[in-house]
Amino acid sequence: MRRRSAFFVALGILCSRLAGLVRQRVIAHYFGLEADADAWSAAFRIPNFLQNLFGEGALSASFIPVYAAFVAKGERREADRVAGAVASILALVVSLLVLVGVFATPLLIDLIAPGFTGEKRVLTTSLVRILFPGAGLLVMSAWCLGVLNSHHRFLLSYAAPVVWNAAMIATLLVFGGRSELPDLAMKLAMGSVVGSALQFLIQLPVVIRVAPDLRFGLDLASEHVRIVLRNFVPVFISRGVVQVSAYVDQLLASLLPTGAVAGITNAQTLYTLPISLFGMSVSAAELPTMSAAASHDVLRRRLDNGLRQIAFFVIPSAMAFLALGDVVAAAILQTGRFRREESVYVWAILAGSAIGLLASTLGRLYSSTYYALRDTKTPLRYAIVRVLLTTVLGYLFAIPLPRLIGIDATWGAAGLTASAGIAGWVEMLMLRSTLNARIGRTGLPIDYVTKLWGSAGAGAAAAWGVRLMMPALHPIVAAIAILGPYGIVFFAATFALGIPEAAGALGRLRR
Repeated sequence: MRRRSAFFVALGILCSRLAGLVRQRVIAHYFGLEADADAWSAAFRIPNFLQNLFGEGALSASFIPVYAAFVAKGERREADRVAGAVASILALVVSLLVLVGVFATPLLIDLIAPGFTGEKRVLTTSLVRILFPGAGLLVMSAWCLGVLNSHHRFLLSYAAPVVWNAAMIATLLVFGGRSELPDLAMKLAMGSVVGSALQFLIQLPVVIRVAPDLRFGLDLASEHVRIVLRNFVPVFISRGVVQVSAYVDQLLASLLPTGAVAGITNAQTLYTLPISLFGMSVSAAELPTMSAAASHDVLRRRLDNGLRQIAFFVIPSAMAFLALGDVVAAAILQTGRFRREESVYVWAILAGSAIGLLASTLGRLYSSTYYALRDTKTPLRYAIVRVLLTTVLGYLFAIPLPRLIGIDATWGAAGLTASAGIAGWVEMLMLRSTLNARIGRTGLPIDYVTKLWGSAGAGAAAAWGVRLMMPALHPIVAAIAILGPYGIVFFAATFALGIPEAAGALGRLRR
């Protein structure tokens, strides 16, 4: 059941992320890494602060353990009562925040992107005001995800963002060839809001079907609703701390030359794919089950199995970004205004992200384990440490370091992702240490990790051998020719070394 759930989460996320990659490719085609691309990238992230703060992560940690426990016990009426009350409170709070956000946009731009001036700042302000209502709809979509996940309806909830991405892609295809960049950015923002509404509405009928006793109202008298709210506060703060880290990166990137903000956004689309596809799929599938775990032994076994699954796919992803990032970036993004030099620039940012890719994905599962234990405060403490480290190291790596080593300031964007990776390792190790003291030893065996890195290294060497002998080809054809041997050698090496996850993956592939 666990693997089936993780498969459907992964499949839904894969569909969503592939749609996101197509969206980012189309955006890159029309915007490149020019000033309008920076404005769009910054504007797109500012309202998403609301979505990320109230959305999936916070709701999953606070709402799902309570709601899923009622569903598991067959107390559907009480479960639906809690769900309706949470939805009502969430809708009220988010509506007020959207309203405030629309009016306070100029202040937000000053806080988040102080390096933007002139027309870039004016365009960013206009885009944020359009995008804010869509972010509110995405928060309500995350509530739908919480209900559906508790009923083990994983595929729809994680695939729903496909329609959001499709709305933006359609907007660009319809208006891209006949609109100037600033006007096209405005139309794209409107398309995003339409897509946000569609993402919410496509889930709502299924939510009503699986939770027929939903009653919406501000039911603060329910003890179970109060438990959700109490659990929500520390997770909300924790998510806020993580978002502060993301916006520190945004602030520092806005101080770098034109193209840095858009470059980080493009790279983020790529390096968050393995985090979401493997880290989120396993964590999301495990949270309802771990919340009902009968003992620490069961919890520990599930955690260790999940860690192995994550590492098996994330380590080769990190190696690919480090050794072959330009090939990946060119295949996905290199078209129109996005040229070869932009692909190389994104490669540098991807290489920086590879440092902390494994830690970030493992950290998601460790945090979910704490949430399953109804402990939301420990992840918060360590998230604060991560933000402080990211802020200090991010500034040092992005601003002074390029000057000290004599390279162009634009490359400071790679320093931002590298510093975030270092901070991610510190956070993950602290989460693991504290949890081990509580439930017993967990983690990845050293020989297992060594075999995975060695296999990924062998794959990278084979890919570079093909690359050096290969003539100039279209980026997509070149990626198939180079990354294909990389994947084949990695799987062959792990299979030969007797890694069970390799045999399991190959078996699923054959089926």
